[in-house]
Formats: sequence, structure tokens, C-alpha cells
Amino acid sequence: MGQPFTVSLVSWHDGEPLLKSIREVVFIREQGVPAELEWDGLDEGCRHALALSHQGDAIGCGRMFANGHIGRIAVLPQWREKKVGTAIMEALLDYARAHDYKQVDVDAQTHAMPFYRNFEFVEQGKEFIDAGLPHLKMVLKL
Repeated sequence: MGQPFTVSLVSWHDGEPLLKSIREVVFIREQGVPAELEWDGLDEGCRHALALSHQGDAIGCGRMFANGHIGRIAVLPQWREKKVGTAIMEALLDYARAHDYKQVDVDAQTHAMPFYRNFEFVEQGKEFIDAGLPHLKMVLKL
């Protein structure tokens, strides 16, 4: 039996309401990121990964810029520890490889660094604060 969810790559235009619903819960409500920082106006230019349950509910997401920067990886609390985040990252990394990206990077929240290390991302530079949360840049050569 496969996973109880699917991951698709979508444009902001096609996925906006579903993508927003996940990020609203995870970043704005749960983590306290101010809405004006979350809605940075950059989504239109990104490729988005959207995870849906088999019932059609939006459960996770992520985005990647044309320059290979990956961000906004979010999974609803009840779907964590079920490989949703892994599937989202795999979809974005597959896209990057298929489009001949040489490397990708993330600004990882420090508590999520082990997740990115599983994909062989390597820390780069010093810890910094973004939206009030500690982060560290991590890079993956493809």
C-alpha cells in the first residue's frame, strides 16, 4: 500500500487557496510568524509542492525559487512523522535535478536541521534570526 497522500508540483495561481491554508496554520498561527512576513509577494515566481490527503485535504507544502532556494516547507501537525515533508522535499529536489540545477539551498529553522541533513544538506555560515526564529543556511550540491 502506498502513502495516504500525494504530492504534486503546482503554480501559485493553481494552488494558492490550499497553499495559503497550510502556511496560515503552521507559520502564522503555530509559529507566530507575522502575516506581512509570511505573505512576502514572492510566491508567484516559485514552483510549489502541494501534499493532499486521499480525501483531498491540503496537508503540506513547500516552494522553490528559480535560483534553487527552497523554503516554506510546512506540514499540518496531525500529518507530521508520516513522511509528508520527505515527499515534499523529494518532489522539489526531483524538479531541481530535472531542470539541471547545480545546487539548492534552504534557510532551515534550527530545529529542522536534522530533517535537511537526511537529504545531505550541509550547514553554511552562522545562525541568524528570521521572523523571530533561529535559522541556518544549508546547501545541497546536485
